[in-house]
Amino acid sequence: MIGLSSYVGVMESEINFAEEQQPLSPQANSWTNKQDQKPKVFGGFVLVHAGAGYHSESKAKEYKHVCKRACQRAVEQLKAGVLAVEAVAAALVELEDSPFTNAGMGSNLNLSGEIECDASIMDGKSLHYGAVGAISGIKNPVLVANRLLSEAQKGKLSAGRIPPCFLVGRGAHDWALSHGIPSWPSEKMATKFSLSAYRRNKRKMELAEKMEPGQTKRRRQSSENENGSGCLDTVGAVVVDLEGNVAAAVSSGGLAMKHSGRVGQAAHYGCGCWAENGCNLNTYSTAVSTSGCGEHLIRTMLARECSSAMQTEDAHRALLETMQNKFISSPFLASEDRVLGGVIVLRCCRCVETQPSQNIQGILVEFLWSHTTESMCVGYMSAQDSKARVSFQTHISRLPPGTVPGQSLAIEGGVCRLMSVAERSAETTIHASYCNPSLKPCF
Repeated sequence: MIGLSSYVGVMESEINFAEEQQPLSPQANSWTNKQDQKPKVFGGFVLVHAGAGYHSESKAKEYKHVCKRACQRAVEQLKAGVLAVEAVAAALVELEDSPFTNAGMGSNLNLSGEIECDASIMDGKSLHYGAVGAISGIKNPVLVANRLLSEAQKGKLSAGRIPPCFLVGRGAHDWALSHGIPSWPSEKMATKFSLSAYRRNKRKMELAEKMEPGQTKRRRQSSENENGSGCLDTVGAVVVDLEGNVAAAVSSGGLAMKHSGRVGQAAHYGCGCWAENGCNLNTYSTAVSTSGCGEHLIRTMLARECSSAMQTEDAHRALLETMQNKFISSPFLASEDRVLGGVIVLRCCRCVETQPSQNIQGILVEFLWSHTTESMCVGYMSAQDSKARVSFQTHISRLPPGTVPGQSLAIEGGVCRLMSVAERSAETTIHASYCNPSLKPCF
């Protein structure tokens, strides 16, 4: 049985809210307008997550605050005119720098007491992708992934060599240094919280290894109940800019007490993140970022599955069915008692509305999140030009009471319209509005 929560009620924006707008119709294959038709404005929309796992009420303020800062960083970049891929990288840097997230600073320690991080980023415009796995000694792994992406866009290397898109371990670290990304002492990557968790987990492992086989099984089950899904908090973000380009990124310190060299979903293609601009075959542009148990997300390639599902008319139903059929009930995870994961999804299309003396162009953005873990922390924000105010929201989504993590899911989201009113010999203005659409029952 699915624990289902309908779209969360999101606040209405106070940003130049157009009180009486006519319905907008999606314009397929219209991402590449002629230059003279493009409004010369900057802005966009960003949705971030601080992981699918367990977010205690005592730390809710900190989780929400880091999501807000990540959104602000992305919005600053969007308002400066950068493309979506750079804005999403900026959001990830903020999330990696927080000691409360399992990414970059404060990441989980592995069995050897070391920090090894995974990260990836994808540009929906070029469809290029960059990733690093099990990398140590780098404060912001997403910067290495982003640099891999940008270097690959330059074309082949000397002697016709293919540039890498995915590097791991020492090779990834050395490549980062050779491209101007500074090293960071590993001991400074750990925090008091991550070190305390490591010592606690190590004691549990040592105790379990001394027990009889039957006792070990009971102890393992007890440990799972105690920890729940608390250490699965990979972070990520999805962004659309006002040119309609989408991008996605994800970063993680991995599972607590993982084996050295283990690479999770945050680095795997189609598993950690996905971004794809609309084209002849796809009406919608989509961006996805995942979180949860990496092995579950890898075996189901959840990011790409969610992106593909978004081409149907009803985004909410599509995500619901994907999470149920392609994740919780996936034949690839049939042996798992609990399937733990979460996802944020953004899909958008360009819309055009003609009124007397002006042509209103904009982007209709639908944003969703879903999770099978106890909770998931998200934040979202829209960005307009310098004359407009910025609107944001943070939220900790939780499974409905009485449902079982790993066997039930929650799904929430909303809609945002990014509007540009372009008139001849007139300045372009941006309007954004949020609404809480009424949904038909899914069953």
